[in-house]
Amino acid sequence: MDADTVVGTELRGLRRRRPEIAGTVLAGTDGLLISSDLPSTDATHLAALAAASFGLGHRVADTVRCGEFRESVVRTTTGCVVTYPAGRSALLTLVTVSPGEDLEALHEEARAVARRAGTVMDRRGGGVGATAVPEAHGPLAVRTPMATLPTQLRRPSRPTWRRPPI
Repeated sequence: MDADTVVGTELRGLRRRRPEIAGTVLAGTDGLLISSDLPSTDATHLAALAAASFGLGHRVADTVRCGEFRESVVRTTTGCVVTYPAGRSALLTLVTVSPGEDLEALHEEARAVARRAGTVMDRRGGGVGATAVPEAHGPLAVRTPMATLPTQLRRPSRPTWRRPPI
């Protein structure tokens, strides 16, 4: 059985067991869409947003040193959007249509699916088109106050304009 079939089977099974799931998106950590059962424009946008959410959550978890990123949850008035890491270079995002009274049970089941799908995607290797999550982050960028920059960097030189001869 190929990777796409295994992942598709996992996602369909999750949706069958959890009727509150309205759609799923499997994306690379770089925001590129891998697979989805949402309309394509929504799926493409959601894949990019999931990667941004994951990147931010991953960085926050790393900064506060409280363990690894597990999921990102956005609750809305009619449901929620949850993103889970799936292996080294993929993300599983679920869109639910109910406020999620039993969100912990959904997390448990979805994490297991993300783990299995991630294993398949990791074995598939470079076909994902995604960039693997780095093991450790460098320091955050530090802003340099303008007053400490050399004068030539603070004021861009302006070319002098001369009237052409008549």
